[in-house]
Amino acid sequence: MSSSPDSHASIRALSPTPLWNHFCDLNQVPRASKREERVTQFAANFGRGLQLDTTVDEVGNVIIRKPATAGFEGRTPVILQAHLDMVHQKNSDTSFDFDTQGIQMELRGDWVAAKGTTLGADNGIGVAAIMAILASTDIPHPPLEALFTIDEETGMTGAKGLAGGLLHGQVLLNLDTEEDDELTIGCAGGVDVTATGSYTTRGVVSNARYLRIMVRGLKGGHSGMDIHLGRGNANKIMARLLWQVAKKFDGQLLQFDGGSLRNAIPREAVALLSLSAKVAAEAQQWLREEVAAIAVELQATDPDFAVDLQWQFETADADPPLFGLETSFQLAFLSALYACPNGVARMSPKMAGLVETSNNLARVIAADGEWKVGCLTRSSINTARDNLARSLVALWEMIGGEVTTSGDYPGWQPQPESRIVELMSSTYQELFGASPKVAACHGGLECGILGSKYPEVQMISFGPNIRGAHSPDEQVQVSSVQKSWRLLLEVLQRV
Repeated sequence: MSSSPDSHASIRALSPTPLWNHFCDLNQVPRASKREERVTQFAANFGRGLQLDTTVDEVGNVIIRKPATAGFEGRTPVILQAHLDMVHQKNSDTSFDFDTQGIQMELRGDWVAAKGTTLGADNGIGVAAIMAILASTDIPHPPLEALFTIDEETGMTGAKGLAGGLLHGQVLLNLDTEEDDELTIGCAGGVDVTATGSYTTRGVVSNARYLRIMVRGLKGGHSGMDIHLGRGNANKIMARLLWQVAKKFDGQLLQFDGGSLRNAIPREAVALLSLSAKVAAEAQQWLREEVAAIAVELQATDPDFAVDLQWQFETADADPPLFGLETSFQLAFLSALYACPNGVARMSPKMAGLVETSNNLARVIAADGEWKVGCLTRSSINTARDNLARSLVALWEMIGGEVTTSGDYPGWQPQPESRIVELMSSTYQELFGASPKVAACHGGLECGILGSKYPEVQMISFGPNIRGAHSPDEQVQVSSVQKSWRLLLEVLQRV
């Protein structure tokens, strides 16, 4: 489970070296959401190896307590919090096994990135920063509780499963923000909407030709933090193409497989169509023209967007599928996909530039008589989140789907007047000569859930610049890590 440590020597030598060394160590441990057993053990072994009070709770969260340094015993106890899991995504042309390989990292100027996969800076840099403080012998700090949660990325079940009364800190510093000039004091809540169903199949027309359509090259990104950027959604683009081909050329959908994780804007989608031989060439030409039009629409946000059109099963030794979606259901299914809300539904009327409500059409599967659609609906207002989710329920029930909502979590209501906000704002101003942005974000942070269990705890979130989270383009800025590390150490002395 190694990623050639020698190739990471330049990263381990970066400042602050304890943080980067812990990040390199952490990135050797597979830690997909809902499969965190190995990283939970890694974190627990780390705490116990330092002879610190270490607890693994019933759901797999790890709590490590460290006494205050001399002279800081009477200071406000602080909770340092980050999540252990990461989004496992790779490019389609990257050969990589997340279960057995460590992340392949490289230094690109002032940025650290991975080779064809997600990097895990979200939230591994936060975890590594906390580890560095726990292991330190010369960093002044008040009484500390390190809370490493699991499954933040796909349901926040770690935060949800955390029992009340376990933590005694009065201030919580969440290290899961991705802009180093921002102090986050609120976030959106979310809910998963899943629609499933079955369909009647019909046989492929005689003398059919088979066309594989692959949407690729989209930037994707975080379905909360990046949703306002207007990037292409592979599932929506595929629905646009298929709906028109079905109506114009009587194309028959045989298979659809698009997107991956709910919190990632879909970058790729693949579909298989059958077309009668007499319209095949015309349909292919029309698709090329439509793809060119979409490329113009997306040239500012997704300059690498492309669609591959390949005829399949042209050789005698290949066995094509013989059945696809029945005509009336196919039209209903593709119409629902085409109409499904995606992207920003409403901007906040109170905070300029903040997305209030959105939906990500994250996952689409149709094959062998079964279909499934998964969405992640977010809003900083719980009633608005639930209203949009209900509209999705109504949409998919119209075509006979069974729809469930799950994994809902509350938003985090801002408290701009709290002492920790004032302290961090003034400390930032003093250290860096500028005022930080004090804002809420559209991503889901665990603070909303933790705040419901520990309502008296003051909370704030911050961190270094991370770009492309939840995609293989993910990277973290070295100088920004140094900046957020300096802020963290200073706040620990002043809190």
